[in-house]
Amino acid sequence: MARKLRLEFPGACYHVINRGNYRGDIFATAKTKAAFEDCVFEACTKHGWVLHAYVVMRNHYHLALETPEGNLVAGMQWLQATFANRFNRLRGERGHLFQGRYKALAVEEGAALGLLCDYIHLNPVRAGVATVAGLPQVRFSSYWHLWRPKMRPAFLRVQTALEDAGGLADTKAGWAAYARHLEWHAEAGPAGKNAAYVNLSKGWALGTSGFKADLVVAHKVTESARALEQHGAEEVRRMRWAQACTAALGKLPAAARQSADAAAKSAAWKVAVAAHLKATTDVSNGWLAERLEMGSGVYVSKHVGLLRRGTGRGGEWLAKLTEGKG
Repeated sequence: MARKLRLEFPGACYHVINRGNYRGDIFATAKTKAAFEDCVFEACTKHGWVLHAYVVMRNHYHLALETPEGNLVAGMQWLQATFANRFNRLRGERGHLFQGRYKALAVEEGAALGLLCDYIHLNPVRAGVATVAGLPQVRFSSYWHLWRPKMRPAFLRVQTALEDAGGLADTKAGWAAYARHLEWHAEAGPAGKNAAYVNLSKGWALGTSGFKADLVVAHKVTESARALEQHGAEEVRRMRWAQACTAALGKLPAAARQSADAAAKSAAWKVAVAAHLKATTDVSNGWLAERLEMGSGVYVSKHVGLLRRGTGRGGEWLAKLTEGKG
């Protein structure tokens, strides 16, 4: 099967994750963690990336990346291949180092990106290897650099987390306030491990429904796009269906929905729209029934079938939809 393209565009932000092959502890030592961190920093420099947050754990890593040049794929290919080659050369080994293709979730700037930074910084806490108070000593993470401004590379933007946590300043007082913010998250917030926990490593995009809808339209995202991974396909399909439905409704004159039985489950305009969407998209009958208030998927199937056989309602409006007339 041909590999599908990643979702790439200038200025895109991502949550990038990958694990060691068979979940092996490829970063078990400080030396290997340092080597991977060096590769990440080199990749940022070479490809013009902005790094908002990162952490290197024993068997996986998390990156909150921004790609001003829209070059995620090229940069990640360089990063993982370079580290794998260096690792195998030093260890005298061969074979795959990572478990497979990295996961890259598109992230909306603002609250979603800020929450992702918190989530990444708290990863050692969720893994049980550090407390929030001990996080400044967890070496291979952006949080370690937060407390050591002179050690930060130019492409590391710790201000993203500070600003989203309440417009905190990049000062000792601001860092201390951010630590309290993380303590709250760990105990009760959505980036901690608790009843309100939200997993920011699943799906295909992190952000508002409007952000995701814009991605679907602007970048022609489909449910088969590799960027979606497994969990976002149904969400994208529903967005595409909603957009197609809105477009179809926009082609119908007002009179179509102002008849005496316009609200009926089998109203002519509803059947026409349903038939049109069934012919032009992979929309489900259940979704149409809910969206158009047609009762049930079985009811939708029945009336669309009647219309197709020339014995049902909605033929006039379907013709207009098919011909693109308003």
